[in-house]
Amino acid sequence: MARRIVVIGGVAAGPKAAARARRVDPEAEITLLEKGPLVSYGSCGFPFLLAGLVDSLAPLRSTPAGVLRDEEYFWREKRVRVLTGTAAEEIDPERRLVRARRAGETLTIPYDRLVVATGAVPRRPPIEGLDQEGVFGLHRPEDAEGLRRALAPRRRAVVVGGGMIGLEVADALAARRLQVTVCEAAEHLLPGLLDRDVARLLESRLGAMGIQVVTGEPVTAISREDGGLRVRASAWQGEADLVVVACGVVPEVDLARRAGVEIGSTGAIAVDERQATSVPDVFAAGDCCETTHLVSGRKTWLPLASTAGKQGRVAGTNAAGGEERFPGVVGTAVLQVAEQNVARTGLGEEEARRLGYRVVTALVAGTDTPHYYPMHAPLALKVVADAASGRLLGAQAVGPGEAVKRIDVLATALACGATLEQAAHLDLGYAPPFATALDICLHALNQARNARDGLARPLSAAALKALMEGPRPPLLVDVRTPAEYEAHRLPYPALAIPLAELRDRLDEVRQQVLPGQEIVAVCEMGVRGFEAQRLLDAAGLGPSRYLEGGIWAWPYGLQDG
Repeated sequence: MARRIVVIGGVAAGPKAAARARRVDPEAEITLLEKGPLVSYGSCGFPFLLAGLVDSLAPLRSTPAGVLRDEEYFWREKRVRVLTGTAAEEIDPERRLVRARRAGETLTIPYDRLVVATGAVPRRPPIEGLDQEGVFGLHRPEDAEGLRRALAPRRRAVVVGGGMIGLEVADALAARRLQVTVCEAAEHLLPGLLDRDVARLLESRLGAMGIQVVTGEPVTAISREDGGLRVRASAWQGEADLVVVACGVVPEVDLARRAGVEIGSTGAIAVDERQATSVPDVFAAGDCCETTHLVSGRKTWLPLASTAGKQGRVAGTNAAGGEERFPGVVGTAVLQVAEQNVARTGLGEEEARRLGYRVVTALVAGTDTPHYYPMHAPLALKVVADAASGRLLGAQAVGPGEAVKRIDVLATALACGATLEQAAHLDLGYAPPFATALDICLHALNQARNARDGLARPLSAAALKALMEGPRPPLLVDVRTPAEYEAHRLPYPALAIPLAELRDRLDEVRQQVLPGQEIVAVCEMGVRGFEAQRLLDAAGLGPSRYLEGGIWAWPYGLQDG
């Protein structure tokens, strides 16, 4: 008798599990249930639909060959019976049945193996007025279509939520020439993704691109006034023609919980490496289930399509009688907003400290290819490591330069448990169209080694700002060229001495520095500042540090020449 496999959920993990199960067991009877009207669509493409980069939903539902992935496609090419508009209402593990409702009719579907891929649902924040006309979400295809139709006559938009989806929506709306404001309740954008210093860089870049950012302001109410919408937060309010609520998602686990499936500490379905749940012959994959973070060793929930696809493959293999394991993730996530590439992998600095690590970090700025190559672009990259063992713990990047290549390299190093030394000696590809001879990710790793060993004493932009506005500001020594200094500089007094002249002009520094006063070297991207710090150390001019990432990583505004 053919094995009966039922999959609940038809967006990402579910179709992958069904397709994989068919390849492993060509004789299995495979049924996929999806409560919505469409199956196997790329919801990550919704922002590009809004921006006009994708002209309809069809490409998001099609194969690379242009074949629509609908019920007929899955039956014709994979012999998977797909039932759309079919909501699973109960799992009966003892009788091995799924009860579902379709067009008012109750269906009873037997299974030998079951894959739960119910995904996630939008988080509904406690905001008054969420159900008003002009307030949108972005989770299902109908949400994307409805929002796209509403864009034409609108000019002002407020996006509630500064996470990945919120920022991608903001970028799409700005591309359609709407005036966009992003409201984030946390103290900085992408609070689950970036550390504060990296997030501040992104926020400054968004402001320069015309996207207003409001942080630390939970939205409390949306009301209709004078034909428009008014958005109110704790100490901020603004007007809008439309509002998009993108406050994240939560795992959809109700069906599994009622079936007796164990829910993990993250609130998502608990699974082992085989994607097996606590109930025999029931597997789970995708945004509804948790996984293991390979750096922290703890359970985590990271709702990403990339993870869903890998988990779906493992669940489908094992449901069909094969044997495969999914070890976990290192927490890699990327996005693009307002011409800025944003990427993260592993643990952030704050997260690592909470877990008890003695952390060493380095934030460097540079270009993704040599400065002479016409398409070069700047990038800031931060690495986090354990000072005791040297183990690499995480990395973050932001800028118009190629961030994802660097983060993918460091994600691979993380998955292998590499130390700073091991990762810094990786044999990476080099040619001017692709990278500098010493890639910026290797530069960041080496600078973290320098900081750990006491050679480099970096000072963050936030820390320098606080010192300059405090009772005993340090002496700033700007070691850039005169042309750079005249073009733009920090909004504080500085002694301008180019690095090439500093060795011969140390007496000028001695005359300016007060007893016990700290010296901070400043340059464009941090490299010359570090060299100046070492030179000042050798001259015995007192405590000295350098501005990490240089002027390029200063997010608070500059003074033009």
